[in-house]
Amino acid sequence: MSKLILLNKPFGVLSQFTGGKDGVDDTLAHLVDVPDVYPAGRLDKDSEGLLLLTDDGRLQARIAEPRYRVEKTYLAQVEGEPDEAALAALRSGVMLKDGMTKPAKVERIDPPILWDRDPPIRVRKNVPDSWISLTISEGRNRQVRRMTAAAGLPTLRLVRWSVREWTVEGLAPGEWRELQV
Repeated sequence: MSKLILLNKPFGVLSQFTGGKDGVDDTLAHLVDVPDVYPAGRLDKDSEGLLLLTDDGRLQARIAEPRYRVEKTYLAQVEGEPDEAALAALRSGVMLKDGMTKPAKVERIDPPILWDRDPPIRVRKNVPDSWISLTISEGRNRQVRRMTAAAGLPTLRLVRWSVREWTVEGLAPGEWRELQV
């Protein structure tokens, strides 16, 4: 049996166990004290939510490698109000510096009930914000942020909600749950 850990990675934490500039508190080392597990994929320091860790190299590859097209769903708080043209652009794929993205599943959603972020996002009184759910099966560097920006909707807060059937539901920031797979 392989270990699979579902971690709610807090904002400001690197998706690695060593090498943070600010010491152990900005890496996974202070959150998960389980030997021989490694991240299956990455989540930017300024993104939050589900990060999967495993001790199984094959499972890690099946989750992280783009050729397997694993679906990941993100909840994104964006600047502005998404109109149908912006949503249609995301649904058909947008051009980024490293090429066209694959089509995403995207919809506008009500503000989700989430934990508070520390620090909170910047709020601009004259610019509205809204939430979208975006599902992709690629894994380019900072892809969701670049996609929303290309569609005219800069991301203010980004939470990875799920990877395949696994979700962050019920986990507070820094909490984790272990599964046997």
